[in-house]
Amino acid sequence: MQISDLPDLAHTRPTAMHWLATATAMAAVVALAGVLEPDAATASQSADRTLRATGEGGPPLPAPDPSAVVFPLECGGASTVVTRKASGDLDGDGNPETVAAVRCDAGSGTPPSGMYVLTRGEENESRVVATLVEPRDQQSVGPGLVVRDGRILATLLGYSGSDVPRCCPDQELRVAWQWRNGAFVRGEQPAARGV
Repeated sequence: MQISDLPDLAHTRPTAMHWLATATAMAAVVALAGVLEPDAATASQSADRTLRATGEGGPPLPAPDPSAVVFPLECGGASTVVTRKASGDLDGDGNPETVAAVRCDAGSGTPPSGMYVLTRGEENESRVVATLVEPRDQQSVGPGLVVRDGRILATLLGYSGSDVPRCCPDQELRVAWQWRNGAFVRGEQPAARGV
């Protein structure tokens, strides 16, 4: 007779008690998973870092300062200028973000703008976390840049063709962005409601 190297598995036949214990353990795991669900996504890198930066239950951080940021613009040696800015809580973490419209300081004409979202980093420094409008899109950000109810509302000015002088945009587009599922989603501004 040959002796098996495997242990005798005769004692492992499932009984009603085994099934009941398995079902109880699975129910406990499912209940625990429902209680320990992950935090909602935010534009900041993590909730832990936000708590460390503000102190749990402490006052919110001040809005990021665009004058302390190096923007990703190619200006050929010219400086950059922040033409418009607005601040508000965009991701629901209790701390304000800043939206800044920035262009090269060209001296004449209307150079295209970039529009960027700024937040506070780990060391409490202001930094760019999203680009909403690229300068290569050849648009400028007009008056009325605001953050309201977690949304960014802006008017973009552009050109219908290459023969339109760069001083005088002839197109206007009213747009909005909202933080959704880990990204800023662009759409049209809601229509104004009558009183």
